[in-house]
Amino acid sequence: MKYLLSLSFLLLTAAPFFPAATVTSAAPPPPVATKFLDLFDRLRAAQEKAESGKFQLVTFLLSEDEINHYLAYSLKNTPRPGIDSVNIKVFSNDYISTFTRLDFDALESWRPGTIPAALKPALKGKRAIWIDFRVHAEDSKLTFTVEKARYDDVPLPAILVTKLIQVVAARQPEQYDTTKPMPIPFGLRKVWTAEHTIQGRN
Repeated sequence: MKYLLSLSFLLLTAAPFFPAATVTSAAPPPPVATKFLDLFDRLRAAQEKAESGKFQLVTFLLSEDEINHYLAYSLKNTPRPGIDSVNIKVFSNDYISTFTRLDFDALESWRPGTIPAALKPALKGKRAIWIDFRVHAEDSKLTFTVEKARYDDVPLPAILVTKLIQVVAARQPEQYDTTKPMPIPFGLRKVWTAEHTIQGRN
């Protein structure tokens, strides 16, 4: 298994499409993880056929609940630097809301000055923040914009949250560069949201 959604965000948003690189547990995966792993296998097989000139359509529909259970499973078996937990809510029109617990001390250690001095008293240690994204996944590329974010009742500047995401993404084993469109694995061509679901096809 390769990838996870790595961000708190995308790590978040993309999470369902970036399977964990390694799994340390010897226990059999729960049913929801088996569903994701089967989907990854089908997409991988279709991608291999496409490379030999044979197209096989693979479509999927994943519920918000399934995605959250898979994220918890993935993060437990393959911890992600800087990310403690991720929970998402999916809305129509490619809008995703995430509740992510980040290690702000690690972020500041990796790139000093990431957290503004005025916010350091609040954003220290492991804290959970809300981040809302608008995502666009088409032609095998994923981009996103931060719509709004907050810690407790304090709004966080989108530019700060975008920077936090860049730092977290760069620290992942895959070294994601979120300043550029991110490639979607397995030959996926398009991914979109409906209320409480994420859908896609190769």
